[in-house]
Amino acid sequence: MNDISPNTADFPLPPSLESRREQMFPKLAPAEITRLRRFGTVRTWQPGELLFEPNRPGTGMFVLLRGHILTTRKNGLGVEMPIIKAGPGDFTGEVGQLSGRPPLAYGRALEEVEALVIDPPSLRAVVVVEAELGERIMRALILRRVGLIEIGGGGPLLIGPPGGAGTVRLQGFLSRNGHPHVLLDPALDSVAEDVTKLHQPRQNELPLVVCPDGTVLKCPTERELARHLGLYIDLSADHVYDVAIVGAGPAGLAAAVYAASEGFSVLVLDTYAFGGQAGASARIENYLGFPTGISGQALAGRAYVQAQKFGAQMVVPVEVTSLDCTRFPHALQLDCGVRVSAKSVVIATGAKYRRPAIPELEKYEGRGVYYWASPIEAGLCREEEVVLVGGGNSAGQAIVFLAGHAAHVHHLIRGPDLAKSMSKYLIDRIGSLANVTLHTESEIVAIEGCEEGVSAVHWRHRKNGSMQRKSTRRIFLFVGADPNTGWLENCGVKLNDKGFVCTGLDLSPADHEQWAHLVNGRQPLQLETSVPGVFAIGDVRANSTKRVAAAVGEGAAVVAQLHALLALHEGYSGAIRAP
Repeated sequence: MNDISPNTADFPLPPSLESRREQMFPKLAPAEITRLRRFGTVRTWQPGELLFEPNRPGTGMFVLLRGHILTTRKNGLGVEMPIIKAGPGDFTGEVGQLSGRPPLAYGRALEEVEALVIDPPSLRAVVVVEAELGERIMRALILRRVGLIEIGGGGPLLIGPPGGAGTVRLQGFLSRNGHPHVLLDPALDSVAEDVTKLHQPRQNELPLVVCPDGTVLKCPTERELARHLGLYIDLSADHVYDVAIVGAGPAGLAAAVYAASEGFSVLVLDTYAFGGQAGASARIENYLGFPTGISGQALAGRAYVQAQKFGAQMVVPVEVTSLDCTRFPHALQLDCGVRVSAKSVVIATGAKYRRPAIPELEKYEGRGVYYWASPIEAGLCREEEVVLVGGGNSAGQAIVFLAGHAAHVHHLIRGPDLAKSMSKYLIDRIGSLANVTLHTESEIVAIEGCEEGVSAVHWRHRKNGSMQRKSTRRIFLFVGADPNTGWLENCGVKLNDKGFVCTGLDLSPADHEQWAHLVNGRQPLQLETSVPGVFAIGDVRANSTKRVAAAVGEGAAVVAQLHALLALHEGYSGAIRAP
């Protein structure tokens, strides 16, 4: 540990959080500590001992009763910096402690310390049972995570070119999952240059990722990185969940919040990050209750914390490769080799980005071709001309966002106008932007580039055949999405001709007749599929309304149907056979 004076002042907060310092670090009154004692166990530490540290499972929240501790953060280069000196009445932790994630900071006793240790399950009980006190604690835990993200504390160090495919991929993964990190460009930073020279990575091994424990990874996969950071948790094949939710977009997160708050044991699985496609939206302005709009990441982040608050178990990144409905409980096979069981399954996998038929498109993905527009991509196109394709609301939100960063946005659509596919408020806003040009009835036919990425794009007018070439390094594609249902092959869940999941009234008379043989005459519930106990919600469901609010509503509605299902659980006779 570096020599850090115990008298070091608390770390400076970003301007956006400085005014909320008292909310981030509130001091508990003696009466409040007394109320918390029933949730924890009192322990003591000697001077110099660590109460908590990164890369070890989180033990929860510490309420200091006697003595002082120094909380510090350490970057990937081993440089340790103070966060706060805490004493009696203070409590430690950030939002990751709700689920037992490894801490992002070190806590060391400066003298003999006595503290009340509240483990993760008990901490979740505190924020639910102690309403007013729990609200103060929850707000502090959330703001502390936000502070660590903004100052880049307690996370890995990414060393590589800012626009590199691997760099953007890992930045996106950490950002979408709300994990602090710092990016250093070896071409501009001498320390990053020294680390690069020491490890001598090949071009395809960038970025280097220096973890807080000193481990250096060469362009790791998201799962490799998650494991080293303690984000990925191991699952037990012996545990049977009440409900397994596949997909952590708005529908899946809503189902997780409502199901967990109702007392169900809930497992949520997602291949990349919580929030789904909505999580990549720069600003959602037509969602009820947010008149000034809210970013998809902020909305998803709040829902993610709510789900953890009620005890939902969240696992990212992991992919469900198949669903076995020939037995009960249902079994989900994961790409990590584990097979988990659940009494019910909620399919909330949404849709995957559609790839238009452009030659060599895949070659440039992540190296100039993007399917969303987050602050990471926006930072790359500062003062550049960019091309965006798509006429839906997601495209509109991205245009408005990118127009604030790029020199000019060339907007391509296949149709004659935007009226049929985009909300009027977005059309009006885009029309007022001087640095946006709409090219109607146009489509990309070719991309120019090299190993470094995109250099130009060619598009054609669909009616008169005229061609245009534009030099650009960034192309954003928002051309719709296809249902993410490939993993449902051979499990008996019925899909329509476009690949969306059929539920309730969408099922045919033959499907209903099959049901009579499976579950003693019970008819499928509104959101239930052709397989009893398997539900579908959100964008993946046939005939669903493709809006965030509708997805959230179905996530709430499915929980009532889960209650009905589990109440009828005794009606199942043996294994459930797939139709």
